[in-house]
Amino acid sequence: MQGEHPVRAQVVVVGGGPVGMLVAAELAGYGVDTVLLESRAEVSGQPKATTLHARAVQTLARRGHLPGDGYPYTGGAAESPFHFAGLPGLVITAPAREPEPILKCPQAELERHFGARARAAGARVLREHRVTEVVQEDGGVRVMAEGPEGSVVCFAEYVVGADGARSTVRDRVGIASDTHPATVSALMGTVTLAQPDALAKGWHRTPRGWIVAKHDAGGSTHIRTLNCTGAHADRQLPPTLEELRQEVSWIAGRDIAMDAPRWLSRFSDFARLARSYRAGRVFLVGDAAHVHFPIGGQGLSAGVLDALNLGWKLALAVHGSADAGLLDTYDLERRPVARKVIEQTQAQLALMRSGPELDALRGVFTGILSADRAHGHLGDMISAQDTVLPDRTGGPSGGATGTFLRNAVLSTADGETDVMGLLREGRPLLLLLGEESDGHREAARGWEGILNVVRARPTAEVPYEALLVRPDGYIAWVPGGHDLRQALSAYFVEGAVSAGHR
Repeated sequence: MQGEHPVRAQVVVVGGGPVGMLVAAELAGYGVDTVLLESRAEVSGQPKATTLHARAVQTLARRGHLPGDGYPYTGGAAESPFHFAGLPGLVITAPAREPEPILKCPQAELERHFGARARAAGARVLREHRVTEVVQEDGGVRVMAEGPEGSVVCFAEYVVGADGARSTVRDRVGIASDTHPATVSALMGTVTLAQPDALAKGWHRTPRGWIVAKHDAGGSTHIRTLNCTGAHADRQLPPTLEELRQEVSWIAGRDIAMDAPRWLSRFSDFARLARSYRAGRVFLVGDAAHVHFPIGGQGLSAGVLDALNLGWKLALAVHGSADAGLLDTYDLERRPVARKVIEQTQAQLALMRSGPELDALRGVFTGILSADRAHGHLGDMISAQDTVLPDRTGGPSGGATGTFLRNAVLSTADGETDVMGLLREGRPLLLLLGEESDGHREAARGWEGILNVVRARPTAEVPYEALLVRPDGYIAWVPGGHDLRQALSAYFVEGAVSAGHR
């Protein structure tokens, strides 16, 4: 596969973090010949993101990618405590029969899980391959990389850049970004405290900044600091143990001794949003497309939702089953969500800044968090459960189209099932529930090779006589607006056949 023997694939994914591995797992599961190039030799054990929020968890469950055996049903609406700008009181909720609203899972564990699913589905994962060039040519993309045995050239129909904040793919294809410069400095690392009780676990605010401490079973403490006096002069300079010790001690207002440093790094509130998530046959996902201040655990969830939005669309395009404009909807649907995440993380940072003038504001906002439990506006915003997608058919805004279909128990001729189970194979779902739904089935006749058509008994949990559901769980059509044929044509090629997810 080196030098004179180019690698050929339908899609090349650049970057093997959890988001890139999930893209590869989705594509390979749809029967797309997929190659993933990753510069690292193995999964890094560095502590990073550990939170997946409700909408990411719900969509992973529908696609069969949720770690563990099956998915843990909640009998009624479930609640998980969380925070907003380090202030306690926020509650993330999930509807009945959905997974718990917050999944705590280390990023490295997710990367291994999605990687195993990608390889099991047939994706070729090439580690120690550093991409150096990405060139779009007629009918495809050429990707050059340096591997352990020399140069490698890959030819693909499409490329997905999942290669992080310093994305080579984004740079090589010339996708510009809107950026916000850093205004704060922050450190992160795992250490052993000389006095284990010197820092209690949790969030600590002082007049000089914030310290977040988390203890592990091995006696180490994972520490994050936030210093709002200004950005570090050189964000690329590796931090030292002495720098972390001085910063923690200064913020805490007392000396805190530590040793045995691991995974020292620095971060800030630098933000980036790519001006487009697509350039021809090249797409960006995760940190390659958007970077924001890491507060609220939303970065990993946003990247997972990027992958789950793009995967089925790109698979349909490769198989020739997608409408010509379907791939454009990836940018139209995901970029506004990322912009919203950037804005609300900036709002959280504003509440975290030092200064007595903000104490009153924090006090007022603590009350708002408590009152928000009744309607869940902030919780839905943090967990992306407030996302409503634009109507692909150009219909009027409002109504059910573009909303996420909650899980519901359904009775069919084959027995009892639910929405999650019907979406597991990855095909768009035409659910027929009313006595007058025969006309809708006839209207969809030309797309039966793509659709999973299911007739179920009417239920108050799904108050429609019929509805079209995308593989990612969002409603694409309900009666009362556009004709079903028009909605199907906006997504899929009539007469095409989709293999579904393996």
